[in-house]
Amino acid sequence: MSLSVKNIIDKIEILQDGVMQIRQAQIVTQDDVEIARNFTRWVREPGDANAQSDPSPIPAIANVLWTDEVISAYQTQQQNKVQI
Repeated sequence: MSLSVKNIIDKIEILQDGVMQIRQAQIVTQDDVEIARNFTRWVREPGDANAQSDPSPIPAIANVLWTDEVISAYQTQQQNKVQI
């Protein structure tokens, strides 16, 4: 009886403003048969330095997606939001 746990990034959604929504699956198998699957989700905003320490392929996507223009536009958008 062999138990194994594997973490994979199984979904990455990129919103219009450059925000990435990431889902990671933790898959538990016993003798190569999946017995459990749990999900963890998080968000990375353009320019978020924490994306560089995320699992692959998040850093590579962030480096391509988040140009200086995208980061600047996102920061401007956040500053212009109406505070309630």
